[in-house]
Amino acid sequence: MNNELEHQFVTELESNQNIVHKVCTLYTNDRDSHNDLFQEITIQLWKAYPKFRGESKFSTWMYRVALNTAITLYRKSKRRVQTQDYESVIFKIKADEYDATQEEQLKLMYKAVKQLGDIDKALVFLYLEDKDYREISETLGISEVNARVKMNRIKKKLRTVLNP
Repeated sequence: MNNELEHQFVTELESNQNIVHKVCTLYTNDRDSHNDLFQEITIQLWKAYPKFRGESKFSTWMYRVALNTAITLYRKSKRRVQTQDYESVIFKIKADEYDATQEEQLKLMYKAVKQLGDIDKALVFLYLEDKDYREISETLGISEVNARVKMNRIKKKLRTVLNP
């Protein structure tokens, strides 16, 4: 690859690396697994970058590569990776206003989302990232209508789990 292409890639990756970190957090359970997945996603992005045509935003393309890499590795491993319990890191987070109710709701939501299938989990993740259905469908490689239908079904499922 030429230096200009390499520079473009590094610039785009640096400005959008939080996307990769969020995907890693969703699909791993400890720092080492997070770092391994981050490295693997970065490698896959680097390999695929010369073929990036710019038909979508770089961030949309990056979501797609990152989620596909995470899902592929997850399926290959055939095991659940244990996540770090939120309680063990809560002391590191500065909270100006503490609301135990909101914290409990978030815990329940994360627990419920982690029980979803790979594609549904990715769909919820993108939805919570305020991506529109067009961008979600492009990222996941499904139709916009399918994304809406799946999201409505997931919302109903999560409501029954979170509000029994």
